[in-house]
Amino acid sequence: MRLADLRGRSVAVWGTGREGRAAVAAIAAHEPSRLIAVNDGAGYLEDPWDDPRAPLAGGEHAFAALASADVIVRSPGVPSTHPFMADLRSRGITITGGSALWMADHAAQTVGVTGSKGKSTTSSLISHLLAAVGHPNAYGGNIGVPLLDLPPAELYVLELSSYQCADLTDSPRVAVVTSLFPEHLDAHGGEREYYRDKLNLLAHGPELIVVNGVDERLRDELRGVTARDDVPPVRAAAGDSRFRVEDGLVKCGDQALFDRAALQLKGAHNERNLCVALAVLDGMGVDVIGSRSELEAAVRSFQGLPHRLTEIEDPSGVTFVDDTLSTAPYATMHAVEAYDGRPLTVLVGGTDRGLDYSPLRDFLASRELTVIGMPDSGPRILSELSGLPKITTHHSDDLADAVRIARAVTPPGGVVLLSPAAPSYGRFRNYEHRSEAFLEAIAATAGNA
Repeated sequence: MRLADLRGRSVAVWGTGREGRAAVAAIAAHEPSRLIAVNDGAGYLEDPWDDPRAPLAGGEHAFAALASADVIVRSPGVPSTHPFMADLRSRGITITGGSALWMADHAAQTVGVTGSKGKSTTSSLISHLLAAVGHPNAYGGNIGVPLLDLPPAELYVLELSSYQCADLTDSPRVAVVTSLFPEHLDAHGGEREYYRDKLNLLAHGPELIVVNGVDERLRDELRGVTARDDVPPVRAAAGDSRFRVEDGLVKCGDQALFDRAALQLKGAHNERNLCVALAVLDGMGVDVIGSRSELEAAVRSFQGLPHRLTEIEDPSGVTFVDDTLSTAPYATMHAVEAYDGRPLTVLVGGTDRGLDYSPLRDFLASRELTVIGMPDSGPRILSELSGLPKITTHHSDDLADAVRIARAVTPPGGVVLLSPAAPSYGRFRNYEHRSEAFLEAIAATAGNA
């Protein structure tokens, strides 16, 4: 379904945040017969809405407004498990999303990147490297710019969440998957449903598929999946891949492109993200070997993203690390791996979504470090780690208390890593708020060092 298909139809935009506002603006230009905004939250009247093109319905009127529409355009924040969804679908109402409407018109110009971890860094790298070799592009998506708000461009590079992928009926020209592990299960209904929605990015005939060839779960899920004309996915970063890191060098086939040290980002997972990005450029026709000088300079200038292994130096000699965007155990495992060889204290815990933390236990079984658990899921994580002989654990009352404990137990030269393995909501407004609280706690305890 395209935006133009909404002309003369009754449309309900479900959600009144940034995505909902972008959808109303885009849809109104195509003259639907009726356009209404719906917020089913209990506090919807506190959410300012002043767009005269779409009157607001909410509270007890929300379901009726949705059920009376020909087409519902849901924001990514409306989960597939929402209690209204099954009833609305049974009525034959078309349910789509703003990202799907946009993609229907722009798929041929788009590189779309998803993954349980790595999608932000990889999509940003792809955009940065393409621009460096003469392919300017617009960058957006899950980073906060709704697709329907993107400016006109000849090429787009997008970071796409599982929520955005779920409604797609068109795949981007280049579809990229960085990793796959259980995430957001409460919003999708289970592990299988999450994988289904995530990999829907690949389900509608992309010209090229590029994946992290090291991820075993991703490899298993993609058995039999091909791009257009039965072209198999390009596997980057594996030992037999065209693009890989080997002996401290980033390589393309037998050719060394540049030193791995050109990439300032820590961790083997970021090496893999770089290899995936280079494979995308190669698949799009960029002469990677011929452009190695430009690419090396671009890689050296790439700073990474805030709240992803962001280091905060401290007069005590301890390095504090903000990795608050790591909201699942696998992401925390990658962060811990990046600091192998240094005394390490890890702060974990946040919104408890019932995730399985046994993989984290298996990963930490042979490592020596300190883990401090924070509400709400922290006690459950520490319980999972109980009995590991080299793991020292502490309970804390909140993030500020966790930082205070971390200062007391981490020696100079060590690392205090906020990598929560859980989301921020409940005790914080969002991940930025959690990051702010971390910085405040570091400053407040500096005199204790």
